[in-house]
Amino acid sequence: MSIDKIQPGDNLTQSKDLVTDNIEKLKQLFPEIVTEGKIDFKVLQDVLGEDIEEEDEYYRFTWAGKTQARREAHKPSTGTLRPAKDESVDWDTTENLYIEGDNLEVLKLLQKSYAGKVKMIYIDPPYNTGKDFVYKDNYKDNLKNYKEVTGQVDSDGNKLSTNSDSDGRYHSNWLNMMYPRLQLARNLLTEDGVIFMSIDDNEFENLIKASNDVFGENNFIENLIWKRRATPPNDRIIGKNHEYLVAFAKKIDNLKLNLQPRSAKLNSRYSNPDNDPKGDWVASDLSANGKGGRITESCIFDIKNPKTGESFSPPSNKCWLYNQDKVNLLLSENRIGFRENSGSPFLKRYLSEVRKGTTLATILDNHGYSQDSAKEIKALFNKDVFDFPKPTKLLKTILTAGSTENDIVLDFFSGSASTAVSLMELNSQDDAKRKYIQVQLPELTEEKTEAFKSGYKRITEIGKERIRRAAKKIIEENPEKAKDLDLGFKVFKLDSSNIKGWDGNPDDLETSLWDSVTNIKDDRTEEDVLYEILLKYGLDLTLPIEEKTIEGKTVFNVGFGALFICLGDNLNSKVAEGIGKWKEDLNPEMCRVIFKDTGFTDVEKTNSVQTLKHFGITEIKSI
Repeated sequence: MSIDKIQPGDNLTQSKDLVTDNIEKLKQLFPEIVTEGKIDFKVLQDVLGEDIEEEDEYYRFTWAGKTQARREAHKPSTGTLRPAKDESVDWDTTENLYIEGDNLEVLKLLQKSYAGKVKMIYIDPPYNTGKDFVYKDNYKDNLKNYKEVTGQVDSDGNKLSTNSDSDGRYHSNWLNMMYPRLQLARNLLTEDGVIFMSIDDNEFENLIKASNDVFGENNFIENLIWKRRATPPNDRIIGKNHEYLVAFAKKIDNLKLNLQPRSAKLNSRYSNPDNDPKGDWVASDLSANGKGGRITESCIFDIKNPKTGESFSPPSNKCWLYNQDKVNLLLSENRIGFRENSGSPFLKRYLSEVRKGTTLATILDNHGYSQDSAKEIKALFNKDVFDFPKPTKLLKTILTAGSTENDIVLDFFSGSASTAVSLMELNSQDDAKRKYIQVQLPELTEEKTEAFKSGYKRITEIGKERIRRAAKKIIEENPEKAKDLDLGFKVFKLDSSNIKGWDGNPDDLETSLWDSVTNIKDDRTEEDVLYEILLKYGLDLTLPIEEKTIEGKTVFNVGFGALFICLGDNLNSKVAEGIGKWKEDLNPEMCRVIFKDTGFTDVEKTNSVQTLKHFGITEIKSI
């Protein structure tokens, strides 16, 4: 038995290979299509039979670049996410993530760790107005492209900040940006998950069609209409004062949206003038038109007021809701009352027996306006440091509908972090423990803006600071409740792999030879490598990590003994023995160990393997 070195190109050097994964699923579904390890598409066509579209003309949604965009979603990433502890809050305890980077690459890197774990996604992508940030992905080298884009110029110095409507592929550029991101986002949703997407008229139709492609037409939920202005503008042909929230399910049959809290106004209709022990009630009509418009004969009879002896027949062309036996039961339970003026009977509907909430409506006409969100930003920063955020009242509405308890909520167009702030506020109101993942491109702010003048050179700086200030506000307003809330966040930043050789070919032979001795990049730390291993192994980035010094070497314990990592030099079997004893104390169900390959001599490597084997550890790898 020896240490298995993780080689360049290995599954553990990159994000999830979705193509290979999907091929394996096909093989499981149709084993007969496999011949010598490969897919025989002629056999697959025979299996599918009449369900194959073979005509030249048929209904489909396409645009310039769609094929390449689809392929891009399935191409693995060799990048990593580097921890930034100094910019984080409550690093050791928080389960919230704030990730800086191109969301295409970040979504790829999250595939192993978070596939099927995100309950709700909300995004507020660029609306493609010609003024917002829509850059063109460089599919050959997305990490290089990311670094160029965050400087807002390409390698030739051309500005990349807008997608002008004079571009011949104006809508195609936007779709090519959105399509692979939606595909990757879908993979992250739980089987009962939901995605809400803000959009306006510029790309509304294209977003619907692209989402039909990705999620399936049958998983479309609804288009919500958000009234974004209290009054319509008067300088247009028609005063448009709304935007859209497009909602799709991962699997519509599994979806169950939560009810909205009942408002005080709605509950104010209920009262208890007769001191009914069942509590507040409201009078409801006891008559009906009959089933299918037909009068039900068994429901036509006189109801007698037991106190006055006065009898009442159903109104003309109507019957009672219930038959004689049911009405007698309701009378005995004091569930039927009689009006003071007319004396006619009515049914009591009790507040305690109605649904505890209301269904989310398609028209969101009292859920915060754009001017409210601007005020929220100004209240925290005393300046207008961000344009057009969504109001927290709107986001708390959809967060209530789509998430609860310990759910993870993802926003990969995070902007000013409105989703994170709304989630924290909602948790403080309903005592849930939702967690968020925010992803934002560290786009430069323009020099003429209040943000730049206030010292915020990138949008991510605004987002992180807004979360800090919003958390402080929650603590100040409700210090006792805040003790049980997770108001922190871990910051990670997209970068190339920490391991030489994992992120591409070296430029020359001398570099390649030297890498065999020092395979971790000079400017990277052990913690950088630690979190890359977590990502590539598919482990949660918020798993508890304990650090211990064994024989002068730092050893990381991830997930209570599920994984031990030691990246020190001059290692010996005493380190392995210390890891083994630590594992025995924790007694995990499974245990893996990773070392730095150049950290051993050949003799010590062999001895360490035997030592670990003695403690029942057989999965040992090196990088």
